[in-house]
Amino acid sequence: MASELIEVLRHLLGDAPDATPIADVPSWWARHRASVEGRTTPAARAFAGGFAADRLGYAFASGYTEALSSLVPVLEGHRAALCATEAGKSHPRAIETSLRRDGEGWVLNGEKSFVTLAEYAEELLVVASLGLDDHERNRLRVVRIPSDREGVRLEPAPPTRFVPEIPHARLVLTDVAVSDAEVLQGDGYDDYLKPFRTVEDLHVGAAVVGHLMRVARLFDLGAPYLGELAELTVSMFSLALADPRDSALHVALAGAWGRLQGAVDTLDLDRLDEEARRRLERDRALFDVASKARGRRLAVAWTRLGHL
Repeated sequence: MASELIEVLRHLLGDAPDATPIADVPSWWARHRASVEGRTTPAARAFAGGFAADRLGYAFASGYTEALSSLVPVLEGHRAALCATEAGKSHPRAIETSLRRDGEGWVLNGEKSFVTLAEYAEELLVVASLGLDDHERNRLRVVRIPSDREGVRLEPAPPTRFVPEIPHARLVLTDVAVSDAEVLQGDGYDDYLKPFRTVEDLHVGAAVVGHLMRVARLFDLGAPYLGELAELTVSMFSLALADPRDSALHVALAGAWGRLQGAVDTLDLDRLDEEARRRLERDRALFDVASKARGRRLAVAWTRLGHL
């Protein structure tokens, strides 16, 4: 993996960024696929996708895509979306979408209130409940289904105030047929939903570092800033290879995430053109999303490590 890290650094520091604007989500996907060709790890692909993105929103999309491929490796090269949130919540107790036996297969019913990139996804990862166990805990599984399956309906949501280029949708599932092969192995919470926040932070963080490298290169922000980003590249790449459930990783990730926010905050906006400056000022709110969840994750990590 060390050789791939060096290749990532050489790419970010040495290859010329593509300054061509990206018109829409399909155009982003085409550029993302071209930029990640030949790269073997989701982290390397996230850095490359962020470097190819002309704005923070499309860098986020690259990081999100590679986070899913890290969580479910067969999704590499596929447009996918994780469908978990219901009524504004993704806690396991809030999952009411049901997965029930129906003959030799299963049937899926329910609604998801906020699914990122759903309208452009080929495949959906749906978190569903099998019912409560003997301890009144929700038994969750994840199913992988094509987005054009009969009974699947997507209702576009209004654009968000930041990264508005990234669409979201409400998902309605009505008697959707699911085969045994489409029910992923493992617990829906412990093996997928719980680690995904960490996996997403790692890969979105990598993509954002790649994007900041692009901005620094295009607008000549100087060697010290590029050096700071290069060091952060090493940190994010290394962390992305670790177990996302490990408390020590969570502590290190919190430190890296804080330095990434600092790199965004210290970026010299006056040296950017008007459009790039406007987008970054608007989209930096992306870093506030799930900040409370990150704080709770860090507190739990310190407790498990015996420091609190």
